[in-house]
Amino acid sequence: MIFSAKKSEDSTIVELLALSLRRDIAFGTLLPDQKLKLNELRTRYGGSNHSMRETLRILTSEGLVEATAQRGFRVTSATEDDLRDIALVRVEVEKIALSRAIELGDVAWEGRVMAAHHALQKAEAALRDAPDDLTALEWDEACRAFALALLEACDSPRLLDTHAKFFDQSRRFRLALMREGKLDWAARKARQKALLDAILSKDKARAIELLQADIEAELKPK
Repeated sequence: MIFSAKKSEDSTIVELLALSLRRDIAFGTLLPDQKLKLNELRTRYGGSNHSMRETLRILTSEGLVEATAQRGFRVTSATEDDLRDIALVRVEVEKIALSRAIELGDVAWEGRVMAAHHALQKAEAALRDAPDDLTALEWDEACRAFALALLEACDSPRLLDTHAKFFDQSRRFRLALMREGKLDWAARKARQKALLDAILSKDKARAIELLQADIEAELKPK
């Protein structure tokens, strides 16, 4: 029992550390290609050497961090080629998952999609009216929740895991556009409403077309 409790405590610490580093990579606090030194990370985020190494191992498996031979860890690059590749994978994976979700989803799923859409619209309005770190973080989480809600009825944990991995890799590109004032809020709102309507009407072809357009609007190199 003692060993079990310790393992649970360590797991919780690692989860919290991973959450903090994911956020700071997404928001550009930790920059692309930046070296990640254990002592500096522990000073900044806390945790032990073991918990920080485990955190970096998890983020490496998610594609947010790279392990370099004999050189430790660094934040993954964020080039136009990276952007193109992430967009390609997200489009293909999410098209399959959304198609299955529309086929398999029930009324309860539709209700969760509607709720997530409503929450996203409120978060976007709050960010436009009062842009700061808090509203940006809430908006980022609402984007994630809406993207997941669209796909969660696909009945494939592996599709959802792959979606989560590449969605996290795409976050910093979308957040960079937001910080630079390059997001077309009106166009986003129209696409998301049209996507919701297509899902509720079971128009699979239209929903997939709109989903692809929504991903590519933020992840195609400009």
